[in-house]
Amino acid sequence: MGRGLGYSGAVRVVGATLGLLEREPSASIVGDAAHRSHPDALRLRAEVLTISAALEGHGDNAAASVYGSVVAVADEVCVEVPLALDPAIVVWVPDATTGTDASRRTLPEQLSRDDAAFNVGRVAVLVAALGAGRIDALRVGAEDRMHQDHRLAHQPRSAATLRALLDAGAWSAWLSGSGPTVAAFAGREDADRLAAALPAEGRAMVLELDRHGVIWE
Repeated sequence: MGRGLGYSGAVRVVGATLGLLEREPSASIVGDAAHRSHPDALRLRAEVLTISAALEGHGDNAAASVYGSVVAVADEVCVEVPLALDPAIVVWVPDATTGTDASRRTLPEQLSRDDAAFNVGRVAVLVAALGAGRIDALRVGAEDRMHQDHRLAHQPRSAATLRALLDAGAWSAWLSGSGPTVAAFAGREDADRLAAALPAEGRAMVLELDRHGVIWE
């Protein structure tokens, strides 16, 4: 909680899911491919996203918790990003916490046209690289001028850890949410080595993508 890992979105997804289960106790949303496309599953997942995104104020973290894998979301439209690679995710979770509202106050009120164009291009590269399996393009795809540098200026340990992950061979690395957690995509053969080299003042973990999202039956 308070470390940029999407906790508030996930908790709201749990609450919305339990509420719908109370309303429709016979509902079944299981995680295997045969059931994910069932009309009831599609309807109920969409409703969970609508409720939790409204409570959260945006759908970013809620959509990932509802649908799993890697998703792109705009308002209530959520699309799973096709993946042509299977990365490990290395995260470093420091002991300190970051309040999202306080972190947002460090951000500029306006973006320049150059910075906006920079970020739009990087998002496009990231989605295309994931779909094409272009490991060499993932680092560029994770670059950011909208929020990351502003937040990292107030989180020097996270900034140093992000640079260290890239220098050690991570495919890409980024500030997770508003921080202070740092996350990286890496090859599975390198993940344990990268995690072992992270600063001791925090918790290093090797994670995998949840491919299913909400599951109840």
